[in-house]
Amino acid sequence: MRTVKLQRSQTAQGPLILVNAAHPLADSLDPQLAPPDALHPDVLLERQAAQLLSACVQAAGGWTDIVPVSGWRSLAEQRFIWADTWDKEGEAFTRKYVALPRCSEHQTGLAIDLGEKAEHIDFIRPHFPENGPCGQFRRLAADYGFVQRYRREKEAVTGIAEEPWHFRYVGAPHARLMEDHGLCLEEYGDFLRAGPKTCALPNGRRVTASYLPCPGGETELEVPDNACFQISGHNDGGFIVTLWEAVS
Repeated sequence: MRTVKLQRSQTAQGPLILVNAAHPLADSLDPQLAPPDALHPDVLLERQAAQLLSACVQAAGGWTDIVPVSGWRSLAEQRFIWADTWDKEGEAFTRKYVALPRCSEHQTGLAIDLGEKAEHIDFIRPHFPENGPCGQFRRLAADYGFVQRYRREKEAVTGIAEEPWHFRYVGAPHARLMEDHGLCLEEYGDFLRAGPKTCALPNGRRVTASYLPCPGGETELEVPDNACFQISGHNDGGFIVTLWEAVS
């Protein structure tokens, strides 16, 4: 076994960070970005999320019918979108569909708004239907690590209205656990606090997810030698640990 030391400041970084009005982003977040679609080079995602989004769209039929509408946003851009939407649509609409600056998943590079290809696409609420290539993307999304972030039945928990177009990268085992248990990201930390959870990936490999609190300035994690694992902050004072079973 070996010991990994973790600082509390690291709980605000990683692919599983929770971002909402109660859990704003740290100023230090600086994702490495790439476009998921070469035809739209200005729409960017965190590099791994971009690669997996591209793979999922290709598996769903390619970029012929699906368009990346909005990915990573700077703090300045999020401030502009908030103010511009407020001016054009009013307070109620803005609070329903636009996150406050520093409280938007788009600033992480882990969230993407997708739309069905059309002559006109609404930037704030792009149409992304349940059928056709868009529906096929939905059915495949969890296997590539994506979840529909804001669902109607979770509006009271997330504080955001249903957004069928908004997908968040969390990684394949977590997407599968969230989908199978009907959880949104706000609920996922408590789900893992109750005890480690295991799921099987499409390739048959098993993965265990667990929650590691960090009540003080630092904490430690014991992991097996040569283990394949990932540690991500959850932006709530703790970490989510992902451990892949050893390949025999």
